[in-house]
Amino acid sequence: MNTSTDLTLELKRVIIETLELEDITPEDINADEPLFGEGLGLDSIDALELGLMLQKRYGIKLNAESDDTHRHFSSLNALRALVESQREK
Repeated sequence: MNTSTDLTLELKRVIIETLELEDITPEDINADEPLFGEGLGLDSIDALELGLMLQKRYGIKLNAESDDTHRHFSSLNALRALVESQREK
């Protein structure tokens, strides 16, 4: 497994744990599908919880009103790219 795959699996597990998604396994989360609405079906409260988790776990600060933030939360792959870009700093 490469680092990107490891981080994808880690993020899936953290999302499930943070949001207490009891009926979902990491395999149920498609990295390309939307996290909100049609895909995983998360809502704005979930977004706040994910934002706090990203700040605590990875030191990433997000502006909730920013278009960039909306893009970062569009899919698991987008979220992974954000975490990877922050790790490189």
